Amino acid sequence: MAFEEIVVSSGYASRLKARAWIGPALMLSSAFIFSLMDCLIKFLNPSFRIWDIAFYRFGCGMAILVLLFGRHGNPFSTPDTKLLLVRGIAGCLSFLALVYALRMIPLSTAMVLFYSYPAFATLFASLFSYEKAGKQIVWAVLAFCGVVVFLDPQLEGGLLGQVMSLLGAAFAGIAVASIRKASKTNGPVIIYLYFCVTGAVVSFLPFVAGPRIPVTLTDGLMVAGIICTSVVAQLLMNHGFRYCGTCEGGLLLTSEVIFVAIYGFVFLGESITWRFWVGGMMILGSIVALSLSMPGARALAPVRRNEGSGGRL
Repeated sequence: MAFEEIVVSSGYASRLKARAWIGPALMLSSAFIFSLMDCLIKFLNPSFRIWDIAFYRFGCGMAILVLLFGRHGNPFSTPDTKLLLVRGIAGCLSFLALVYALRMIPLSTAMVLFYSYPAFATLFASLFSYEKAGKQIVWAVLAFCGVVVFLDPQLEGGLLGQVMSLLGAAFAGIAVASIRKASKTNGPVIIYLYFCVTGAVVSFLPFVAGPRIPVTLTDGLMVAGIICTSVVAQLLMNHGFRYCGTCEGGLLLTSEVIFVAIYGFVFLGESITWRFWVGGMMILGSIVALSLSMPGARALAPVRRNEGSGGRL
């Protein structure tokens, strides 16, 4: 092999190796920022209803995206309108189902059932015929078991609440699988824009029926924080799926529960138990095992961006 060919091959391999970690870095960053949003929602004045939070998140998110990116042309232009609407509707239904479950059953039970969504995402990606489940489902199940150990749930509460939590996980799986497919031809902004539109439409009427407006500086800053962290985390996640498979991306996002627990240890003085270490290692182990088993396929995955205004977003 000529010297020039060796240099070119070496440089290409280096770029592939670097790209192999872009997806995990984006997904972990997204999970970290989503965990910040979780904490802000937890400490927000309880007088804010779920419809208030939803409309501020989706409605204000939509306004921010249109203001920042609308000058490039029609921000809604995409060849995949139906797919993005499916993603948006599935994401909204997942959000509402989880909130409904949280009001009927204990938090730990609802969250454990909800975090089965990476397995659902893997199955739906296989049904969409663009990814094979294979051994990926094994790592998804291991991560789910890690969440069970981590949160120590008690299967309490009504059956309806548990069913709603699982429905939330199933819809989240559809949303994640849709994002992965849509990211091949659409940028992260337009994917999130359609999610915001559907969320704003669903939450608008309940919001205006009795809106809760921030009247103190603290409430205003926390609502602004929820909006900003939601936008940044969602864009990072959408972009991350350009480099990650459906199952891998879902497992990486599961690290959100670990970040939330760390905040509790640092800021609330909660104790660190064996469940944190064992469950956390199971979650992280499944993520690392899956990531190391498929770096080449991820780095070489072709991404075709939409050439219209939506593709630049």
